[in-house]
Amino acid sequence: MVTGRDMQLTKMVGEYLVSAELCRRGLLATTFTGNVPDFDIIATNKNLVSIPVQVKTSAKGDWMLCADFFLDINYDEKTKTQKITGMKNLGENLLYVFVKLKDNDVDKDRFYILRAKDLQGIIFNNYDEYLTKHGGRKPKNPKSMHTAIRLEDILGYQDNWNLFIDG
Repeated sequence: MVTGRDMQLTKMVGEYLVSAELCRRGLLATTFTGNVPDFDIIATNKNLVSIPVQVKTSAKGDWMLCADFFLDINYDEKTKTQKITGMKNLGENLLYVFVKLKDNDVDKDRFYILRAKDLQGIIFNNYDEYLTKHGGRKPKNPKSMHTAIRLEDILGYQDNWNLFIDG
């Protein structure tokens, strides 16, 4: 059974791994250990460009996110259905790093790096597909706006560290 402490430790491990890897690659990086709502790390490249970084870490399974952070979603109380009405403005600089902590099958931690707008596109496609499949109504909890990012959704972004270097 996963506890709140275990989840906090997983989150912290991911943030520190990303920060260390950024420093290893010549960037200055500092973590905020959950004290800033929209990002976990600020990284500064050699051109003095500061990049906010949101880290999502998973030891097992998918990464869980709230779709309504990325998408404008209307919920109809009468029909208990959801409809995507647009995309939120997330800013240009925000990068996401998804960390998959090593397990018995893989010999190292893995990093998937993408721009927030690219993640937003993945979430839009997945959420829209899910809503369409279920007639706009989420079966277990119609009001829930949780969504999952699966490993196969972001495989093409593995070790995409050049996003930090190129600015």
